[in-house]
Amino acid sequence: MNSQSKSIMSNLEQAHSQDIETITRLLAKISNRSPLEIKPHLNTMLEQLVQSSTEPPFYETATAEEWVTAFREWAASHHHETPPLSDYAVSRSSMYEDERL
Repeated sequence: MNSQSKSIMSNLEQAHSQDIETITRLLAKISNRSPLEIKPHLNTMLEQLVQSSTEPPFYETATAEEWVTAFREWAASHHHETPPLSDYAVSRSSMYEDERL
């Protein structure tokens, strides 16, 4: 976490300590876990939210190579065992079938 994110996180914890405590208690109640177990997860989530708001988005800073890598990783993350659609499923007549009714 960079210094700007740490500063924002510190200010957030100070300004909203009561809200954070309430959220921790509610999550503990909902999940049947102790507040001591919930607090680290909540802190991690808040840090990620703060950090993502202070870092420039990927599309603003990525190089062409980073875009290619990210796209290939995204494409590889999908199932490859899915059967292709039939010719009828992608035909014009199947797409406009409801209009004839």
